[in-house]
Amino acid sequence: MERILKKRIAQGQGAEPADVVIRDVRLLDFVTGELVPTDIALCGDTVVGTYGRYEGHTVIEGRGRIAVPGFIDTHLHVESSLVTPQEFDRCVLPHGVTTAVCDPHELANVIGGGAFDYFLKSSERMIMDLRVNLSSCVPATDMETSGASLDAASLVAYRDHSQVIGLAEFMNMPGVLHGDPGCLAKLAAFSGGHIDGHAPLMRGTALNGYLAAGITTDHEATRADEALEKVRKGMTVLIREGSVCKDLEALAPLLTVETSPFFAFCTDDRNPLEIAHEGHLDYLIRKAIALGVPPLAAYRAASLSAAQAFGLRDRGMIAPGKRADVVLLDSLEECLVSDVISAGRLVDDALFGTRETVVPVGKDSMRRANAVTVAELAVHGEGRARPVIGIVPGQIITEYLTHDLPQSDGQVLADVTQDIAKLCVVARHGHNENIGHGFVKGFGLKGGALASSVGHDSHNICVVGVNDTDMAIAVERLMATGGGFVAVQDGEIRGELALPVAGLMSDAPYEQVRDELIALRAAVKAMGGTLEEPFLQLAFLALPVIPHLKLTDRGLVDVNKMAFV
Repeated sequence: MERILKKRIAQGQGAEPADVVIRDVRLLDFVTGELVPTDIALCGDTVVGTYGRYEGHTVIEGRGRIAVPGFIDTHLHVESSLVTPQEFDRCVLPHGVTTAVCDPHELANVIGGGAFDYFLKSSERMIMDLRVNLSSCVPATDMETSGASLDAASLVAYRDHSQVIGLAEFMNMPGVLHGDPGCLAKLAAFSGGHIDGHAPLMRGTALNGYLAAGITTDHEATRADEALEKVRKGMTVLIREGSVCKDLEALAPLLTVETSPFFAFCTDDRNPLEIAHEGHLDYLIRKAIALGVPPLAAYRAASLSAAQAFGLRDRGMIAPGKRADVVLLDSLEECLVSDVISAGRLVDDALFGTRETVVPVGKDSMRRANAVTVAELAVHGEGRARPVIGIVPGQIITEYLTHDLPQSDGQVLADVTQDIAKLCVVARHGHNENIGHGFVKGFGLKGGALASSVGHDSHNICVVGVNDTDMAIAVERLMATGGGFVAVQDGEIRGELALPVAGLMSDAPYEQVRDELIALRAAVKAMGGTLEEPFLQLAFLALPVIPHLKLTDRGLVDVNKMAFV
């Protein structure tokens, strides 16, 4: 290390040529907001010189482009990109995302601690810096059947790994507020370190109690008044804009130069189709500026504020001694990324070709012993005043509705005229044969069925449809393909995407996944579907920690009461 330090000091002073010089850029000054002409000198993976002219062994021509720090996605689930970590690397790094903080709780809910092993091994072989927050709630609640369960001791075993940040989103809010022993054990084990929050709609003294547990960030704020209360009480609010949850428009008015130290950006769940069409964090920055956020505030939130909130003291600015993560832009306001330097290396196909591969896990995750029959999907009982989940497009919060539904031969049926479909959650981890039954309004389906093995967070099979036969066929197709998404109508497969890695991720290149999603989306629209993200919206209907009404394999859950309906 002494030799490396001596080299950095010499190159920073200009006594020796730098390893790499990014010549003739306009550096976004994070103090004043000015665009300052300069060179950037790099020694290995570290910035050693700014605000001056340098000579270097290798020169990257800036050509007057704007230089900003690499972007940091503060909370995401790689699994929701539907590709493996290494494909995620190749997909988002060119968009300027040089650091991402992931929570592998999707995979952990299926295979347990092996998810941490897989993600940590992957992080060591990626070009971008993928950090891991250890999944705090596996399962999220005791109101569903998960593939695994992780206690405090299971998490502590990974706590000191160099790529681990801390404890991921603490979704069990009632457990925290009521002093559940399992929750307290996890919180105590990570006390003094980083603990991510997950507190939708939480306000007042309940929020105070939640924060008193040592929780410091939250990505679930959906309203400006809610977010303002949270930052005033010391939280960093992670403004989220994913494929389903889109909170940027509501929260953007709060993000100013003065408030930027208290806000960062995250995507949470974003698939390759949206990344291809819109971008990743570059899209969030572009949209924020279009909504009136000052560019300095947007770029601070995307890097410096994020780094400080997560204890990443070696990054967040382009400054001597910081990690050499640099994004070159053709336009500041439009965040047009033209080149990315990650840890001192120019990102291109050749650089990705230097990585060692990591063998995917969870190829045997679809473990239901018996085929689902049409009879098992039937809903018996009274059709009047049935609880119905109401979809809110662009949100994972749902409405608790009641509707009168048609009946026939003692069964309650879907009703296309009211845009109400049947919804079932089918246990798939091999622990039991549970099937939860309910109804949902808002898919627009005129016929057929959609099924997904992505069902946050326990990832049982979620199937929605207006025809029980098609629903049963869709479930069995997922069992045969190892999981994924499928659309069925009139007994025929109309579109599908196989996700054989734990029923969550494809092992194909992200370009192939993107193209198959385009075809699948078209198939759903042909069935009458009206949602932009039907499968991701479907996947969140089984998440009983987000208000107001959800369905698990054990039944309908009134989330406000945390009780079965």
